[in-house]
Amino acid sequence: MILPKIRDKRFITVRRGGTLLEEDHHLLAIWAAQCAQHVLHYFEEMRPEDDRPRRAIELTQAWVNGEITMKQARFAAGASQDAAREVKEVSEAAKLAALSAGQAAVVAHVAAHELGAAAYAIRAVMAASPEDKREMFRHQECQWQRDRLPERIRSLVIDDEHLRNNICWSVFSENF
Repeated sequence: MILPKIRDKRFITVRRGGTLLEEDHHLLAIWAAQCAQHVLHYFEEMRPEDDRPRRAIELTQAWVNGEITMKQARFAAGASQDAAREVKEVSEAAKLAALSAGQAAVVAHVAAHELGAAAYAIRAVMAASPEDKREMFRHQECQWQRDRLPERIRSLVIDDEHLRNNICWSVFSENF
C-alpha cells in the first residue's frame, strides 16, 4: 500500500475539495510518466511484444493533453498491472517497471499515485542491480527523478517523499 489512510488535500484537485490545481495535477502525471519511462526497458527487454506498460505511459500524456478520459487512463493502468503480474516469476525488475507505468497512468484518477510511479521505478532499478551496488543505484535513480521535478511541484513531491517514505519501502530515505 503506497497511499496513506487519510488523503492529503494537497493531492486532491480544487474541483473535488482539495487544493491541487489542474496544472499541477498534470505536472505530477508527466513527472510520474517520466519516472516510469526511465525504467520501461526492464519490462520491454523481457516482453518486447507486450505494449501495455508503454501504452499506459503514453496514455498518461494523452490524459494530460485532454485526449482521453480519466477512466481510459485508469483502464490502461490496470492493463499495465496485469502485465506486471504476468512477468513476476520471470523478472522482478520487469514487474516493478510495469507497476511504475501503471501508477503513472492512474495519477489521472488519484494524483498521489505520483509517488508510486517513482518508488516502483526506484525498486526496478534496485532489482536489476547487483546486490552490492543497489544502494548506490537507488540513490542515483532518486536523484535522477528529483532532477526532473518541475520547480512548481518540487516542494510538494519532496515533502510527499518525506511523509510517505515508510510506506514506499523507504526508497527515498537518506536522499533528502
